[in-house]
Amino acid sequence: MFDGKYEIMLFIKKGRNAEAYRVRGKDNKPYCLKLFNVEQIHRNDFDANGNLFEIEFLKTVNHPNIAAYKDSGEIIIENRKYLYLVSDFIRGETLAECLARDPLIDLYDIRQILSGVLNGLQYLHSLPTPIIHNEITPHNIMLDLSGSPIAKIIDLGNARTTGQSSESYVRPNDYSSLRYIASECIAPGAFSPQSDSFSVGVILYQMLFRMFPYQDAISDVNDAGIGERILEQRKKKLLFPNITRVVDCNDAILNILHKALQSNPDKRFQTATEFLQALNGEIVVDYKSVPEEKNSVSKKGGFAAIAGMQDLKKELQRTVINVIRNPEEYQRHELGLPNGILLYGEPGCGKTFFAECFAEETGFHFMKIKPSDIASIYIHGTQEKIKEIFDKAKEKAPTILYFDEFDAMVPKRDNTQQSAEVNEFLVQLNNIGNSRVFVMASTNKVETIDPAILRSGRLEKKIEIKAPDFEMRKAMFELYLKRKPLDFGINYEKLATLSEQFVSSDIPFVCDEASREAIGRKIDGITNDSRITMEILEAEIKKQHERKLKKKPPVGFLNNTTNTKKDEEK
Repeated sequence: MFDGKYEIMLFIKKGRNAEAYRVRGKDNKPYCLKLFNVEQIHRNDFDANGNLFEIEFLKTVNHPNIAAYKDSGEIIIENRKYLYLVSDFIRGETLAECLARDPLIDLYDIRQILSGVLNGLQYLHSLPTPIIHNEITPHNIMLDLSGSPIAKIIDLGNARTTGQSSESYVRPNDYSSLRYIASECIAPGAFSPQSDSFSVGVILYQMLFRMFPYQDAISDVNDAGIGERILEQRKKKLLFPNITRVVDCNDAILNILHKALQSNPDKRFQTATEFLQALNGEIVVDYKSVPEEKNSVSKKGGFAAIAGMQDLKKELQRTVINVIRNPEEYQRHELGLPNGILLYGEPGCGKTFFAECFAEETGFHFMKIKPSDIASIYIHGTQEKIKEIFDKAKEKAPTILYFDEFDAMVPKRDNTQQSAEVNEFLVQLNNIGNSRVFVMASTNKVETIDPAILRSGRLEKKIEIKAPDFEMRKAMFELYLKRKPLDFGINYEKLATLSEQFVSSDIPFVCDEASREAIGRKIDGITNDSRITMEILEAEIKKQHERKLKKKPPVGFLNNTTNTKKDEEK
């Protein structure tokens, strides 16, 4: 019996600092018990309170594609301290065992396995405090064969949250794991959701070709400098053997691999959902054209990069994204894609940022148009440009067509020389949703837009983007600080309180200024670390309040009749 609660059934395996056993609980159910030798655990594997990260992380997660937590504790055996973690026993085999026994030859089976892995990763990456697994390998993927095969992620020993410094990350040292680790995790040790996507890309490559990327030039698996040699190999061109043995495999899969295995994290799939959509054919990855796409949206993280606005996210998911991805179901109800929406609100509230994140969330083609993009010195030149923009959007459909500062393009026709241009917009906007083009526009001056633009069948929805409230400000500070090295004791509720009257653009600005101040203090020798402290954040919030006050005119400046004409001009 172990700790009076579990009967040891059999030994499973031994890792760098732990042993795994199959045990039986007092409820007569099988479990997996992982026993950690505290003396062999790296100090960076513990949090500030002395708790083991792997145990604490597993306590917080609950997802069908991740091994479920059951119990944990500590025990003294032969005068040595051990920690233990009990999780549900998975009846099946690891993906590594599956590939060694029976290589997969059907793309459907490969997709099924990776779908479970990517769904589990998306859950981890979308938690309030996102978790990066950092060691996705076939040995850490279990195939549950008790019913329909389900892939489950195990072993969070190298997992870290995005708010932690990269110095806390303990890089795997064994060659078998390093082959799956993204280059930025090998040196200097940075990690992100994109590094987990890289690992899934290596697994996909291995499943397709029965080999690893760049493995031919790496022969000595015991070489102490193996990490550096792997980094050197990855600078070479990625090659692909013959894949005719895999049923339904085609060039689209090669494009997915090209994107997943990019050395630059910004060029990989930015979310596990995006990777999964590409595997399922819901979005097309044209590897050669993606980097050069002039109007493609910059990578921001999709809806995950936006704090709050849950109602607006839900509305667009229901009325736009679902319509594109499930056209048959909506056609049964005689529903199609709406024409578009107008986002309005005061400057700095995040209208443009929301539009770009929405486009990335959908995976659709994105075109951002500014007033200068349609300006022309020729008669009827602007009208022709407007038509060309809509024609291109239809060719690239499904497309998010976004007009910034829309009030300058479609002012009221009763007092403007732009009537012809406004008329052209009216013609192009009529039922544009039928062409699988969704129009988004933003403005700070909704009252100056021609009313005909906003009627049903054109921009039929108007949504106000307001300054963030307390909860949204708190969520925004958590979002923009989570990837930065932070000192202990950051009070997000206090930050939200101190930043009252901030617009959305103020908060990322304050966070970036806090980073610059923290780095400056270390360079100047004031501190030994560049972590952002609560003191720095409070000081930067105060400075931003002072900047905003300086921008405002004196009280009564516009209404005080005693002001002279010279004062008003000034």
